Amino acid sequence: MAYNNNKELQKRSYGGRNNTSANRNARGSRSGGRNGRFRDNSAGGEDERLISAEREERFSDDDNGLIIGRNPVIEALKSGKQLDTVYVDSDSGGSIGLICKMAKERDIVVKQVSGAKLDSMSNGKSHQGVIASGACAEYSSVEEILEVSKKKSTEPFIIICDEIEDPHNLGAIIRTAEAAGADGLIIPKRRSASLNQTVYKTSAGAASYLPVARVANLAAAIDELKDNGVWIYGTDASGEDYTKVDTSGACAIVIGSEGFGMSRLTKEKCDFLLRLPMFGQVNSLNASVAAGIFMYETVRRRGLKK
Repeated sequence: MAYNNNKELQKRSYGGRNNTSANRNARGSRSGGRNGRFRDNSAGGEDERLISAEREERFSDDDNGLIIGRNPVIEALKSGKQLDTVYVDSDSGGSIGLICKMAKERDIVVKQVSGAKLDSMSNGKSHQGVIASGACAEYSSVEEILEVSKKKSTEPFIIICDEIEDPHNLGAIIRTAEAAGADGLIIPKRRSASLNQTVYKTSAGAASYLPVARVANLAAAIDELKDNGVWIYGTDASGEDYTKVDTSGACAIVIGSEGFGMSRLTKEKCDFLLRLPMFGQVNSLNASVAAGIFMYETVRRRGLKK
């Protein structure tokens, strides 16, 4: 991670690039498109009859954004309600298979969890083997995020969260990104916090305003950004001092996971690597704090160009 100089936490890293000023100077002649871009080459369920409503308890927990019980979840799926994740007990039978099928048809993440996990989530309510979490906002697409800068007539400014799993961190990053004027944020569908109620509360409502794309393949999303002339700046301890790299152009800043930083493939996709210098005894920063520093350095540099 750019914000962690502990070498033991860089197990998923494979060594940084020497982002010299020559590399940065070459950037000016490579705007738009992909030609001449700097590149580092080293590197179901069965369809079953529904249980009648009269025989099944129905619960919902609007405060926590949870829909608890089989019929409530089925009705939410049928109605088109914006859902984030469906949690199911793999040992449950009956209409659970139908619920999984309906969720997958709507491209909603289905997670297999234990009954004990569902007990904890439902706070003693009868979950009947399934709980769905409602999304606090609708997800956007990468294309829609790119349209934001076009409408503003500005260079794209995008944040990519590579497996940020703590919803408090994701919410804080969304809050800062919205305040900093970022066009949007991209998260992976797997191994990542999502737009749940905790994220909404932590973002202080910013999740309602900042477009967030949830993608099945983060590497493919990065390639789409590159095809649209966006430069990818990864954050890693092996990178160059962030104050020496110009991020004022079309950029996407990648924030790695709390424990391991960027994944190997994501790191390979980056055009440049940035790091935060550390001078104290504690050699790491919270992911959302580090993200804020990188974002506002970009804001500062863009302000200098005006």
